[in-house]
Amino acid sequence: MCGVLRSSDAGKKAVLMGWVNRRRDLGNLVFIDVRDRTGVTQVVCNKELNPAIHEKASRLRNEYVIAAIGTVKQREPNTINRNIPTGEIELVAEELRILNEAKQPPFLPGDTVLPNEELRLKYRYIDLRRDAMQFNLELRHKVAIAIRSYLSSQGFFEIETPFMTRSTPEGARDYLVPSRVQPGSFYALPQSPQLFKQILMISGCDKYFQIVRCFRDEDLRADRQPEFTQIDLEMSYPQPERVWEVVEGFLSAAFKTAGYEIKTPFPRMSYDEAIRLYGSDKPDMRLPAMNDVREAFTAENFQALAVNPNLPVMAIRIPKVGELSRKERDEIKPLFTGKGNAKLFEDFKRLEKSFPDSAAKIRAKSSAETDDLIVIVAGDDKLAEHPSEGGVKPEVKQHDHAVYTAAGLLRVALAQKYASRHRLFEKTGNASVDFRFLWVTDFPMFEWDEEGKRWAAAHHPFTSPHERDMEKLSGGLDAAEDPNSPLAAVRALAYDVVLNGTELGSGSIRIHRQDIQRKIFHALGMTEDEARARFGFFLEALEYGTPPHGGIALGLDRIVMILAGAESLREVIPFPKTARAVDLMVDAPTPVSEAQLKELGIQIRKARE
Repeated sequence: MCGVLRSSDAGKKAVLMGWVNRRRDLGNLVFIDVRDRTGVTQVVCNKELNPAIHEKASRLRNEYVIAAIGTVKQREPNTINRNIPTGEIELVAEELRILNEAKQPPFLPGDTVLPNEELRLKYRYIDLRRDAMQFNLELRHKVAIAIRSYLSSQGFFEIETPFMTRSTPEGARDYLVPSRVQPGSFYALPQSPQLFKQILMISGCDKYFQIVRCFRDEDLRADRQPEFTQIDLEMSYPQPERVWEVVEGFLSAAFKTAGYEIKTPFPRMSYDEAIRLYGSDKPDMRLPAMNDVREAFTAENFQALAVNPNLPVMAIRIPKVGELSRKERDEIKPLFTGKGNAKLFEDFKRLEKSFPDSAAKIRAKSSAETDDLIVIVAGDDKLAEHPSEGGVKPEVKQHDHAVYTAAGLLRVALAQKYASRHRLFEKTGNASVDFRFLWVTDFPMFEWDEEGKRWAAAHHPFTSPHERDMEKLSGGLDAAEDPNSPLAAVRALAYDVVLNGTELGSGSIRIHRQDIQRKIFHALGMTEDEARARFGFFLEALEYGTPPHGGIALGLDRIVMILAGAESLREVIPFPKTARAVDLMVDAPTPVSEAQLKELGIQIRKARE
């Protein structure tokens, strides 16, 4: 390989095969840098020693594929290249073969300035030759191997589940596959192997895992793709803590293979606590928590500030930002997304002049230092006091929740804006060394769907409620359409693993009793007939001795993206789609012929606007 020869190989015969990374013609000497995924070696073609090889070398161009055969030679001290591992040697060519020529590519793998992403994706086979992409592919491979090895050592079996199954939408749209032999019927590509892995628990396969492709037809972002890879696992008879222990084990193995040691066990925090302290169910623990400082203000203060005294008043502290100019303070306002539900006070010094006693209490409660940035987010006094309407989370009132989340979003936006000042997100090498993991637990079981005017599963409908909340499921179908029903306070045995503000994966203890599964379906507004039509096979399976079970699924793409220090999943997926779900390299999706459609019994109609 082109990156393995060293000084100890001097005098040996070697064969190198790879791409021409660079050619330098110095008259009697032609130097060729030959590249493969392991690195680069310099090949020397000497006209005096071999005119034919020298003439052939003169015809080489970038990205030609060649084989060079010769003797490894120690370089002269003044020609050593300290920037590459092979820089102390070179190969003196005795034979040179052109295995394939190449057109001039639209960009070169060695270019320091990257072309636009669309060009990179169209010519992905060129883009993947770059060192950074080769590093990412190797990292992905090593991470997957480490996870497989760890789970295998814990007694898990890797078991494949079907890619063509029935459509059971779980929140996103399914990709449908028409059946030729069953006209008018469709398979669906799985959004996850959820039901199959639960059936494996019923089948006696008590420890299952799979690194599996999943498919969701949804709008894309930097951290979303229509097809993605997840680390899927399920266990029989676990408490949540046992699932967490396994996940922490394979994440430790994955991060270790990338050169990082992580601390276990991870901290744990309830959903309600995460919302109150961080305004997010995936808090970035590298930032200080927020503080509710409403007790710092008097009734007169609230009236003067036009703030509702019954709603949270959240102090956000971003450390070591330093003094801001008037212009910089004005730039905070566009970052605030809580307009209509909450009010922003971005000029703390102005607040301090008007309400010095309150400001002193806020500084003390926030543990703020002189160069820290403090901003305040509070509930608008026009908001009603704790109305009992849809969307209420357990222990967190609707308008409280609006203030918390508005403050939480601003907290992250401010940290990102001023990251260069306080170095909170500073990176070393290819990945952040400050890995802050967290388990977020006790999520709401249901969330109110304002459009559908009914309760929906916050996680998925196979998640087990807390034992103490079971009696709140007694309302049946009537409760499904009542925004004030006890369903608002049902907690799920659901948990997320979070890293630096990114959700890596979600899991739960599952429902293993048919009577409880029926109650959940009813709470979601499904009649008995609807539940049987959609999930009859699963309800029947639950009748045949189902053990308690639980599991989780983590995004492999996201884990590798974080370890690679990449900004997008497209940097760690070999052949990704664009934000419009298009594969530019193969030009997919594309129309198909009338003959194909006719054979499938499909007629294309214009979609409704």
